[in-house]
Amino acid sequence: AELLRRIQQVFDLHVLAIEDAGKAHQRPKLEIYGDSIFVVARTAHMVGDEIAFGETHLFVGRGYVISVRHGASTSYMAVRQRCEASPAALAHGENYILYSILDFIVDNYMPVIEAIHEEVEELEDRLLRERLVKGDIERLYLLRRNLLRLRNAVVPLVDVCRRHEHIDLPGMDAALQPLFRDVTDHVRRVQEDIDALREVLAFTFEASLMVG
Repeated sequence: AELLRRIQQVFDLHVLAIEDAGKAHQRPKLEIYGDSIFVVARTAHMVGDEIAFGETHLFVGRGYVISVRHGASTSYMAVRQRCEASPAALAHGENYILYSILDFIVDNYMPVIEAIHEEVEELEDRLLRERLVKGDIERLYLLRRNLLRLRNAVVPLVDVCRRHEHIDLPGMDAALQPLFRDVTDHVRRVQEDIDALREVLAFTFEASLMVG
């Protein structure tokens, strides 16, 4: 809390954004405070066979991009290295860094989707070969619950990314609009994959009950 207050003083950040940044378990969103913006995104990656969720809160304004992370998150070092290796891209301003972080967060959803997809296929194959045991049924339920949590993280991010396609946001360069549009499309595809997996899980669960 003390560090956030010092950051607020140095960068003259809005007090409401600072209050939000100090709290976890927030819905993904984008808010405008004068000539700066505040973005919340949910992160996810696999830890063993479970999904670890976290949050990244971002302050973006002229001359700065500040990230505050809560919970589990993959290191953003790769994002920094990619940005520093492309001075021409950085010339588009702070929103290019924001795009890079959002793109990285969305990219990290895919290994989660792929891991769950593989497990769902294994459960489907087992159902066809033999009856599922109680542990399998419990796993089906847990996977469906985790996919719902992932969906709740992904769906609001569609609107956050879509709003960045418009030039009226502070510091937005028109050249960045196609990049944010690409991230929006990527998030939508992730949402579609989640919905498809949840349908398969529901069918497998119902089929296991019928077989039982």
